[in-house]
Order: sequence, then structure tokens, then C-alpha cells
Amino acid sequence: MTAVSTAERPAPPAPSGARGARRSLTHPPRVGLLLVTPALALIAVFVLAPLLFALGISFTNWPLIGDVGFTGLTNYVSIGSDLGFLHAVLYTLLYTGIVTLPILVLGYALAVLVRSRRRGATLLRTVFFLPFVVGLTTLSFITLLEAQPNSGAINLVLAALGITDGSTAWLVDGPLATVLVSALVIWGVSGLTMLLLMGGMQAIPREVYESADLDGASWWQQEWRITIPMLRRTIAMSLVISVIGSLLAFTQFYILTQGGPGSATATVVLYIYKRAFVQLQLGAATALSVVLVVVVALVTALQMWLVRGEE
Repeated sequence: MTAVSTAERPAPPAPSGARGARRSLTHPPRVGLLLVTPALALIAVFVLAPLLFALGISFTNWPLIGDVGFTGLTNYVSIGSDLGFLHAVLYTLLYTGIVTLPILVLGYALAVLVRSRRRGATLLRTVFFLPFVVGLTTLSFITLLEAQPNSGAINLVLAALGITDGSTAWLVDGPLATVLVSALVIWGVSGLTMLLLMGGMQAIPREVYESADLDGASWWQQEWRITIPMLRRTIAMSLVISVIGSLLAFTQFYILTQGGPGSATATVVLYIYKRAFVQLQLGAATALSVVLVVVVALVTALQMWLVRGEE
């Protein structure tokens, strides 16, 4: 009995591209569609539908209580003459400029401190990240208690150091309130920046630093010429996250100052909140919210452009 050689054996027919794709066991289109359907449904119900509803409200004079009337673009046209909103925009930009760079610098310094695997680094990471875990709401309520004149820990410590007399009213003065809120946010948010930068630092190959050591590079030269350039994407992402968070600042100002004294510390989101639920002008407030969403979307697009630019 003669064995048939491999060369003489007929090759099995190869399936066509379209037919093979339909019979694929690893990438069936229907299964993939079923898997993403719940996420698409959640986005449609809780994101797209509210956005469309808000967009419709922005073209009305919705008073929250009373009759609703269509006003067209009146709410958008009046934004340019809304001095309260313009003041809130300027203050929000000022607040963003105050906190953004310190958050990055402090987060970078903390990341340098805890990026190694030496003893105690894990404990320090936990301690530095703990304020972010606690959250700005809790930290703001604690600060509200500790900033009281003559009784709060902040005034007691400053009085013991001879800096103040212990009776400073932090929350009834615009500049002092801004300083206090900014210090609170810098302390509470730097842990997140630390975590992001630390992850990027640990991903840099050790061989790069070893080569720099052989070339006689100092620690500062290694940070400036190796670490920072290789962390550009992470730094850009951290900056954009910080900027977006500052543009949407609400909780800390609502708890600590209520936008006061007067409107000295009113941020954009706090102003929109008061316009909607204090002045009961929901239509005008929604138009302001739509503008804010567009600005945040542009900032997010800038983030994507920065990340793509580093690839």
C-alpha cells in the first residue's frame, strides 16, 4: 500500500473573507454588539437625553415655577451682558491659575519622594493620597470648622506661631477665602497628580538612568533631561484634569463661602446654581450650562490633541 505524499494531498478549500468573518468564534459581530448595547443604552438615557432636554430648556424662559415660554436665542444673547456671569468667569480663571501649577509641582515632588521601592514608600503613598480619597466635601466641612475665628485650629496655630492674633475671619474676606480654598484644594488634589506621575515614572526603564549615571549626569540633569521629557503625556493629562476640575469647581465654594462675601468668590458653576435654584431662572441658567459644557469639551479635545502629539 503506497503512502500518499504531503505534496500530493489536496489542500482544504480556504473560506472566503466574508464567510470566514461570519463564522469567526473570536470576533462575532452580534456578540460584540450585544456586549456594548448596555453601555450605549446608559449613555443614551443618562447623557444624551439630558443634554438634549437641557438644550431645549435653554431656548425657553423656564421659571421652574410657572408657565414656560419659548424665547429663542435670547438667553444666549444676554450672556454677553450678564455682569455677574462675566465676574464668575474671571474669578474661575483666576482660581484656576492659582491652583493648577502648585498642584502639578507638589504632585511631582510627592511622586519623586515615593516612586522608589525603599522602606516606608508605600505608607507615604497612602498618607499623601488619603486626602483625595476622603474627598473635597468632607475636607471642606472640616475646614469650615477649623477656620472659625478664635476657636478654629487654623487660627490657634497661626496665633501660636505669632503670625496672627487668632481672630482672622477667613471666610468673610474675598482674598483670604480664596487663599484658604486654594490651599485646601492643592492639598486635597495633589495626591491624584502624585499617583499619575508616579505611575509614569515607574514605567521609565532603569537602564536609561543607569546610562546617565555612567555619563556622569547629576540627579537634576536626569530629572530635567530624562524624567520630565518622558512624562510629557502624563503631565499634559494631569494639567488638563486639574484645569477641568477647577473650571467645574463648586463643592468647596458652596460649603465654605457660598460665593461670598457678596459674589467675590462665586465660580461659574456656583453662579449657574444660584441662577437656577435661587433666582428660579432655569432657562437662562441652562443656557449658561450649555456654554460651560462646550468649553469643557474644547478643553477635553485639547487634551486628546496633546496626547496624540506625543505618540
